[in-house]
Amino acid sequence: MSNPVASTAPESFAAPAVRPLASGIPAGPEACIALQPDGVYGDVAALGAVLLAAVDSILLKNQYFVGLDYAVLVKALFGHGPELPRNARGETVVRLADDIQAFDPARRALYRAAKIADGQAEYYFEPVFMPDAEGVEQPTRLDLDEFIADMWMKGIRFGIDIAVVREAIATNAAGRFTVARRQPPKPGEDAHVVEVSNELHRSDAPRQLANGKLDLMSFQNRFPQVQRGTRLLRKMPRVQGEPGFELSGIALAPEMPLDLDLAGWSGPGTTIDRIAEGEFVVALQDGFLNVEPGSTKLAVGDKIVSHDGVSARTTGNLHLEGDYEEFGEVQENRVVEGESITVHADVFGHVTSRGGVVCLNRNLIGGSARNADGPIRVLGVASGATIQSENGEVHLQRAENCTISGASVTVLEALNCDIIADVVELGQAEGCAIAAKRIAIERAAPRGHSEMRVFVLRPDCTRIDAAMVLIRERVGQFGELALQRRAAMGAVAAQPDVASYVKLAGRVRKGELVLTPEQQPMFKKLAAGVAPALKQLSTLTQEIKDIEAEQQAGAALLARLETQRAEHSGAVSVAIAQVAGDITVRALNIEPDTAAAERGAVYNQQAREIKARLRDASGAELLFAGSSGSFSWSTSEATAA
Repeated sequence: MSNPVASTAPESFAAPAVRPLASGIPAGPEACIALQPDGVYGDVAALGAVLLAAVDSILLKNQYFVGLDYAVLVKALFGHGPELPRNARGETVVRLADDIQAFDPARRALYRAAKIADGQAEYYFEPVFMPDAEGVEQPTRLDLDEFIADMWMKGIRFGIDIAVVREAIATNAAGRFTVARRQPPKPGEDAHVVEVSNELHRSDAPRQLANGKLDLMSFQNRFPQVQRGTRLLRKMPRVQGEPGFELSGIALAPEMPLDLDLAGWSGPGTTIDRIAEGEFVVALQDGFLNVEPGSTKLAVGDKIVSHDGVSARTTGNLHLEGDYEEFGEVQENRVVEGESITVHADVFGHVTSRGGVVCLNRNLIGGSARNADGPIRVLGVASGATIQSENGEVHLQRAENCTISGASVTVLEALNCDIIADVVELGQAEGCAIAAKRIAIERAAPRGHSEMRVFVLRPDCTRIDAAMVLIRERVGQFGELALQRRAAMGAVAAQPDVASYVKLAGRVRKGELVLTPEQQPMFKKLAAGVAPALKQLSTLTQEIKDIEAEQQAGAALLARLETQRAEHSGAVSVAIAQVAGDITVRALNIEPDTAAAERGAVYNQQAREIKARLRDASGAELLFAGSSGSFSWSTSEATAA
């Protein structure tokens, strides 16, 4: 087995002064072992298998190492243990022992066989005796170096516990000791992933407001946001283990550590960057960090995806700058504010969008859904809730005791609801108060003590018509003033001196006529005589320009008012296919001065204001009151069946 340590042998090793032994050291495998004056050295270039063969050859010749450094021997042969020492020049030195001597067969007979089981060797130590020259048995002791050599020949080449053997020999006590142990392989380290960005971690500390106070209902950073190119994760490669060894010196290979594919950690919006520094999962775009459910994949996207629900424990109130998708419940009194918002579980709190799409796939109970400029959809039941879109559509399946407003409202079944919009389409309505320009109901009926009230919002264009009359009169006056000023200009320009000067000056400016020195004083005298008339002409010209500008502005304003009136005087209607109980239908006049004012006056109001307005029928013209049949009405005609 080769050793990873690579160095040079001592200088004396290149030409060793080998001291001959009684048995001699032939130039065989043990040629890589040299006897120096200060000890036995091994060739650094022959560490491992070559040196192992040399040691084995020496011990097989009934020799042993005297003063053996067992730790150096094990390191040189098997690469196990502390590093080999170095000399003053920093070169590795393999000094194995003090000497090599013959192993007396009489002494070899003192050593017993070791019991090997379960990866360890046990030896029974007891007092030993040797005959003297006269054949009388005399007590003696075992020798550590002889013990190592004898164990080697009995197959124990690794793992001898030198301290245990030395102490057993020193005490000369009888007993069984474990003298060698197998070295199990040291396991390696599996490949794993580490975080390399602090932006991966959420901060559940209370959010600090602009005034320095803490909002205890909101977390500081519940959903981390990362920038493009940010390194998120790094793969730490697997680390190989270290081999173990049987008592015989046979290497025990460690198990191969597990590797991993970083692709299992890279989701949408990320990529794997393999460079000399290592493998990294890197963000491909700016966005929010999400972990795909049921996997370890990181994803970076424009939308925040959460599975924990919205509560005081998990997220607190959320004020987000992007889209949000939630698979857990939004609990009571919790607020979610963002762009497009999708919730797949029940909502008991408040959802507010700044202009995306609000989609609630389950129920909205006791909370609210608001959108500044976009649609709202509730696929479950809305109960005791407020649903308002300032400039979008509202689509509901079933609504109970709700306040609903929007540009367009569609509900399959509405019970005891207050609804106000431009357009309302209902499947079944019971006990509701409804106001809109265009209303279509398949079936309408009261519910318990709640009346069924329908208000048609009829634009009252009286103020627009009056304004248009005044503007037309003013535009006509500007036209008359312009005609008067043009007539005055014609009279001044018709004066003989003025006409002559204007004609002559025009020819002079164009170069058609060149005045002689004698004519120039006369031309100047003529110009001085008509100067007041010319000034009057200039004043009239400017007045005409001002009058025409005012006339054009008035005409533009009149065109805008005409367009606005045409928009608001369009189809205003109500159609109830089936009347199934006492209901009333009234026409409520509204003043559509501007689109913004109209929305503010009609459906962009607080829920309590909408309720109060729809329960007050003062000033509304009664169109229908009945308990059966059907009813339809429009601005052009009214019919009751």
